[in-house]
Order: sequence, then C-alpha cells, then structure tokens
Amino acid sequence: MTDRRKELLREYKETARPMGVYVIRNVENGKCFVASSINIPARLQRHQFELQNGSEAVKSLQAEWREFGKDAFTFETLDLLEPLDTPGYDPRSDLAELERMWIEKLEPFGDRGYNASPNSN
Repeated sequence: MTDRRKELLREYKETARPMGVYVIRNVENGKCFVASSINIPARLQRHQFELQNGSEAVKSLQAEWREFGKDAFTFETLDLLEPLDTPGYDPRSDLAELERMWIEKLEPFGDRGYNASPNSN
C-alpha cells in the first residue's frame, strides 16, 4: 500500500460521521419512520439495502415498500448532533433525547407512520 493511500485510509477512519435523527418518508401516503444513528449515511444505506432485499425489521415499512415501490420513499436527515469534545463522551443518551423530541413532534404512529406506538408494549 502506498503512503498516500495509507494516509487517505487513516483520514477516512478518523473522520467523524454525521450522527443525529433521520426520517424515511412515504410520499404517497405521508407516513414516516423516525430513528437516530451515530452514522446516519451508513444507517440509511442499510435501510435501503434491507428494504430492497425484503429483510427490513420494521414490517409495516417493508410491506408498504413492496406495495408502493422505492420511488415512493425519501430518506432524509432531520437533525444533526454535534459531538461534545469531552474525553469518553457517549452520544447515545443525547441521540435518544433528540429522537424522542422528533417523535413527539411528528407522531409517526398508526396512520401517520411506521414507529411502534409508545402505548404498545
């Protein structure tokens, strides 16, 4: 491996990935799925892969992907979380709070979305 290639690989590994809250929207019926991730681009790519291959864990989302097709869905970032410059910082609780706020705002349950209702245990 050349020195330049090693340097580029190291830079890539050290680059912070965008973390925050994302939404998958069905533009045909307005339903959405809201979640958070420490690496939004990778998580959205995984959702797309799973939907295309019929292995998405959110079964209602998978069913409507089959019904409406991939062109009926958009994948968007709703909010980014800037990591704190604190040694040992774990963003999970901050991400969970940000996700909770967006879920409260969008209410993606039942006829409005694919998230599990907070009342369904």
